[in-house]
Amino acid sequence: MKIAVIGTGYVGLVAGACFAETGNDVCCVDIDEKKIEGLRNGIIPIYEPGLETLVIKNGEKGRLQFSTELKSSVEEAEIIFIAVGTPQDEDGSADLRHVLGVAEGIGKYMNGPKIIVDKSTVPVGTAAKVTSVIKEHTDHEFEVVSNPEFLKEGAAIDDFLKPDRVVVGVSSEKAARIMKKLYAPFVRTNNPIIIMDVVSAEMTKYAANSMLATRVSFMNEVALLCERVGADVSDVRVGIGTDSRIGMPFLFPGIGYGGSCFPKDVQAFIKTGEEHGLELKIARAVEDVNARQKQVIVEKIVSFYGKDLSSKKFAIWGLAFKPRTDDVREAPAIVICKELLDRGATLAVHDPEALGTFHEAFGDHERLRYEESNFTALEDADALILCTEWSSYRQPNFAKVKELMKAPVIFDGRNIFDPAEMADMGFAYAAIGRSSVGM
Repeated sequence: MKIAVIGTGYVGLVAGACFAETGNDVCCVDIDEKKIEGLRNGIIPIYEPGLETLVIKNGEKGRLQFSTELKSSVEEAEIIFIAVGTPQDEDGSADLRHVLGVAEGIGKYMNGPKIIVDKSTVPVGTAAKVTSVIKEHTDHEFEVVSNPEFLKEGAAIDDFLKPDRVVVGVSSEKAARIMKKLYAPFVRTNNPIIIMDVVSAEMTKYAANSMLATRVSFMNEVALLCERVGADVSDVRVGIGTDSRIGMPFLFPGIGYGGSCFPKDVQAFIKTGEEHGLELKIARAVEDVNARQKQVIVEKIVSFYGKDLSSKKFAIWGLAFKPRTDDVREAPAIVICKELLDRGATLAVHDPEALGTFHEAFGDHERLRYEESNFTALEDADALILCTEWSSYRQPNFAKVKELMKAPVIFDGRNIFDPAEMADMGFAYAAIGRSSVGM
């Protein structure tokens, strides 16, 4: 099939590369000329394992092209994916300016029947708005389909090539048949392509992410209670997660969720409820719990050292909101760094992939140093603060860690170390939902 993907951000670039991988002719379109030129030269603007290989390979095969020309891309495509950003507006709703702007361009340049697919995360009713905008500019036959993405950053290629399920919202059998054909190569193990109405597909995306965010926030509240009563949240997690009705995923306690999906989608879900006269109390509580959880490590540090941290230096390992990505949007590390700097602390920060994106988001500070090595960040540090559970942090040379630091103190925001082992090695150690040792 001939496919156009409008938008070369995270979703658009992954989708374009994966569709090309199954033999489709794909053109990814963006207004950013510098980004497009970079992509033509194999320069990938985001870090996602496996993405660079797919882009370069399919580019060399001629199946994946990049362009700034919307007109020719629309004219040549049978299926057009809208994958531009839907940033959060000031009131928490999704900003649809870019989506509707693309819809207008599609309408102007259509030269025959098309399937237009909303791939961006959009609120209920967006397909109707896109349809209305396109109709203003064309008399050609078209249908707007909702096809929300469920990609986990750091595992997006596998998620796209081997999806648990594909959700497609359509208004006709013809569109359903075309979308099934497009996705057939990805579901050869009989994982389902779920066909539903457009509005239900739009709702599915927000409901799914809000449910997952609820699990994270619930487990974080369990962790706080475990600390109060002397329970170990790691044991509690296994105890409840092995119940087949509950399951283990998204029950890891920590310092809160971040990224491009959960924070934005939960707020948009809440806003959708408000627009229809319904207060979504659970979703609101999820958001409140997550905001509080990002303060937990700072509270532990203040409890240990006092409010004035002007004489303290902290090493921070992990800046991305999760491992295997360079995404720092809504990352807990941003909140933690700001709070510690406001209290006078000096920071040395490290991340295997997100130093650049963190620097862009956070900027420079006279008491913050960006370190290329996680070990150089430890030099003369009063404590190590772990914010992201990168694999390279899980089994460091603790003898070297202890030697470099001014004091052997660790605040583990992701529970990746064992408290008993930390105690045996002489570290003071605090985690989430577990009893502290040496503090």
